[in-house]
This record gives sequence, C-alpha cells and structure tokens, in this order.
Amino acid sequence: MGHLDAADIAHIRERLAATWDRLTPDNRVPNQILGRKRVIGCVSLEVTQRCNFDCAICYLSENSEGTPDLPLSHILERVDRIHADYGKGTNVQISGGDPTLRDEDELEAIVRHTTERGLVPSLFTNGDLASRRLLERLTRVGLADVAFHVDLTEKRKGYKSEESLCEVRQEYIERARGLPLNVIFNQTVYKKNFPEVPLLVDFYKRNADVVGMASFQLQADTGRGANRRRDDQVISIETVGRKIEEGLGVPLSWDAVRVGSPKCHKIAYAAIVDPKGRAHAVDILDDPKVVGDLLDTYDDIFFDRRHPRRAAAKAVVEAVRRRYVGKGLAHFGRHVRANWRPLVRGRGRVHKLSFFMQNFQDATALDHERIDNCSFHCMTADGGVSMCVHNAYRDHYIKGGCGYPAAYQDSRTRDGFHPTDAGRMPAQAAK
Repeated sequence: MGHLDAADIAHIRERLAATWDRLTPDNRVPNQILGRKRVIGCVSLEVTQRCNFDCAICYLSENSEGTPDLPLSHILERVDRIHADYGKGTNVQISGGDPTLRDEDELEAIVRHTTERGLVPSLFTNGDLASRRLLERLTRVGLADVAFHVDLTEKRKGYKSEESLCEVRQEYIERARGLPLNVIFNQTVYKKNFPEVPLLVDFYKRNADVVGMASFQLQADTGRGANRRRDDQVISIETVGRKIEEGLGVPLSWDAVRVGSPKCHKIAYAAIVDPKGRAHAVDILDDPKVVGDLLDTYDDIFFDRRHPRRAAAKAVVEAVRRRYVGKGLAHFGRHVRANWRPLVRGRGRVHKLSFFMQNFQDATALDHERIDNCSFHCMTADGGVSMCVHNAYRDHYIKGGCGYPAAYQDSRTRDGFHPTDAGRMPAQAAK
C-alpha cells in the first residue's frame, strides 16, 4: 500500500462515505466492513478472457475464448480507474480467464503498476502455468496474494475426487512456500464435491503455516458451464457453513463480521495452533460488538497486510495510544485462557486461517438489493460493476459496453429500483 498522506486518507474517507450511502439501512450495522473500513471487498481486473481449462462450472461466456486480450495500455488505465474510484489499499484480483496466459512481461507490468498505484494485487489462477519462477518474478514487483482455484469442475486428468486433488494443492503450496505471499485456495461447491468439504477444510487446517484463506464459491447458473442449476436443499450458505465447521472441528461465528450483504458473503476467522501437530482450531472473532469496537478504534488507521509483523506492531502501539488495551485483552485474553494447553503444546505456533463463502447469483434471477450492497466489483471500461451483473451480461462488457445493459436497467425499473443507481425509486416513480 505504501505511505498514505493526508490527501490519500481524505480520498479514502470520501469513497467510504459513498459506499456507506449505497448500502441499504439493514446493512448499515456496527460490524459492517464496507463503508467503515473498506470501500469495496475487492475488484476483479480481468486481463484476458482466455483460459486453458474447460470447467463444468464457469462464469465465462461462450464468446470469451475468441475475445482478443485488451491492450496493456487499456489494462493499466483500468488500474488507474480502480485507484480513482476506490482509493489506495484496494484489493485487486488480477484474473481472467486465466491471467497466466498473458505475456509474462505484460503480466509483470500490470502487477508493478497496480502496486505503484498503492493497490494490493492478487493473482487468481488455476495454477497450471503459475510456476515458482513466475511467482518469484511477480512477488518482486509487489504481488501480495496468489489464489489457486482447484476442484473437480476443472476435470484435471487422473483426479476423481477432491481428496485426490489434494496432491495438486500440496504441489501448489510447496510452489509458494517461503515467498512473501498470502496463499488462498478457491473451490466451487456443487452436489458432487459437497460431501468432501470437511476433508478440504482439514487439509487447509493442517497447512495453515502457508495457506491463509479458503474460499468456497457456491455453484450458480451463470456463464458457459455444463452444470447449471444447483439444488438449494443441498448447497446453501447454511449447509456449506456447517460442512466447514465439521472439518474444522469447532463452530464458527459467521455473523460476527459483515461484508456487504449476508446473503452474498460470509467470513469467519480461525486461529490454528500447531498445524503440523494436533492442528487445534479456535474461532477468534466471535462477537459482533468486538468487531464494531475494533472498527471504531482503528477507524483512521490503515494496515498493510503484506507486512503482518509490521501491521501487528502498529496495532499494538495504536491500541495503547487509543486505550483499547483493556478491551482487547478482555476479548483475546479469553481465547488464550480457554486454549492455553494447546498453545503450550504447540509452543506458540499459531497461524490465522480465514474461511469465506461466496454465494454468486443466477444470471436470470438477479436480486437488485444484493447488487446494490455488493462487495465484489469487476472493473470495466466505464468503472466497476457488481461481479454478478458482469457475469450475467459478460458479452455486453467484453464487447466494450459501458454501464448497466438496457435489459438489466429495464429489469430494475420493473422491480421498482433506480435503473442505474443503487436503491429503490420512490413509490410513485416506480409505478
């Protein structure tokens, strides 16, 4: 993120206020991250529509593969637009398609420019071409995260179960080990692999010395994949959450932190004590009030997660200065007291492991209220739009279209929402 001067902070505050204004009243709660600490959860920067896989569930369109890559200059302009619209510190997903299909020199230039603009770049890839050499090269110019998508929908040859695919996941973990990168694993959850979610969670728990987040993306009827509608009786935020807890061995507080709409996203934070030993898990953020207090205390402090030790030291200093020490010890000390035996056995080896659930929407059934509370945007030629809208109308955007397509504007108007801006229209105007 680099240094934030007074102008940077003023810009972020102005953008935060704009985000807070677009949230519906039921989502303007003390533990809400959007509009309080983050302008947006993340922004996808699609640098290619090409992919070397043909997944059974895929958000790309049938026309994506034949779409030429945007010129590098256009991609860099979109990076500048992310900076202007969302401010420094914004998480940027360099994605596609698969971004590793772009020329390596161009990919390096994109990561470098993203870093230089004070943004936080992540590489979102299936990992097939993300070699150790490439990761080292991109890390040198500021890459903060690498997110590997591995699951059965990718139809990798020779792998018939998620358990067998852990061989691929382990290979990717070793590829990234020792690099200053936060390692994330994404997977799409559908009927076939749903029973194996606990096994995956246990795998990530035992590799929490490298893996920092596991993201479970619920199947949606969008894009070009052969697998379409999911069975909501089987796959839902509630059922997947329970499967994650089953694998972790402890319940998680999915409502302690809110990120946009709870119908779209759920996040929980665990501490894993001694991952290579007993791998004891602790739900570390289990109280919405504590989250609200943290947001109040660090209201004007921005941490660079690429330097966790530096960020932790800064947090302690500010806790003392802002008289948060008592509250902090009361909350986190409670966890230490309750888990002192595992901490002693593990000799203090503790790693954070976040669990994220993403409930993408079906292309033909977009919920406008969820769109207006969205925390995941995709950058287009004309600014960011909700990722679910982008997926539903991908051809409009990859052909250079701007704003909401006419069909979606009409849909919003029919349902009593403003055609282009967040929020419902006055009742009289909606008739």
